[in-house]
Amino acid sequence: MVEKDTSMRGSCLCGAVAYAVAGQPGPMWHCHCVSCRKLSGAAFATHVAALAADFAWLRGQETITHYALSAVSTRSFCSHCGAVVPYAMGDGRRMVLPAGGLDDDPGVRPCAHGHVAVQAPWHTITDTLPRFITSPPDLPACPPQSVRHQTHPRGTEGTCGSCLCGGVVYEVRGTLEVIKNCHCYRDRKMTGSAHDSCLLAPASAWHGLQGEDLLVVYSLPEAPGFRTGFCRVCGTSLPALVPHAESLCIPAGALDNDPGARARYHIFCGEQEKAPWFAITDDLPQFARYAPPGFDWRHPRVLGQGT
Repeated sequence: MVEKDTSMRGSCLCGAVAYAVAGQPGPMWHCHCVSCRKLSGAAFATHVAALAADFAWLRGQETITHYALSAVSTRSFCSHCGAVVPYAMGDGRRMVLPAGGLDDDPGVRPCAHGHVAVQAPWHTITDTLPRFITSPPDLPACPPQSVRHQTHPRGTEGTCGSCLCGGVVYEVRGTLEVIKNCHCYRDRKMTGSAHDSCLLAPASAWHGLQGEDLLVVYSLPEAPGFRTGFCRVCGTSLPALVPHAESLCIPAGALDNDPGARARYHIFCGEQEKAPWFAITDDLPQFARYAPPGFDWRHPRVLGQGT
């Protein structure tokens, strides 16, 4: 247990892992590198730095799996639910926390975008924060070559995806049009970011090419319909495959090429849902909870916009 006074807490999606930070954390930034996108499954990951001396684990260290991106860089995730959890920098002086995993408002706001040279082709940055080709200066850096090049088998017909360790490879066939951004606290816990980036597709569009035995599906006990998928080795966010499902939510951040789809709307943008530290700056339709019945992203003004 933590003996020092703590002002902010966080946890993974299932609650097995919990942690606390004393004092004021910061800074906060968005990272678009391949590793951060694959682990979160979102358009970008949002990180918060904290001094290691101010950080304490409350429980669950035995459930954490660590995956080495390089000789000096490691990422960590909960082996139960797959949620990204804090990891230590190589020098041991700072911790990097997933902003989406925080239970409290950290009191800081994003200051920059990093690794925009490799940002997802389906995502457009619309805010005015500074943008950096690699890691922002004076902030914890992601490895410049943070993921091995994935060579997909010949004959793949559609959008391809893979995990960081290369164990899981899949493709999504057919015409893909819609990515939705959900800002609910469960999706924030799952991704560690401000929202998920869910590529909507029929279940029949997904075709596993290798490594399906590495895919773990976690179902939240209090909401069994809420499921996450991840690679048991590296923690990459993957589709939560379930028998007899008709539709599938595919974490767009784990894709290796442009699916053709784009973000079309935001859900769970209500005051008690969206992260207080994130501002939506695009002009996509926003809904306080779910999109209303009959909503068509092609004609959003038919039903109106806003929360």
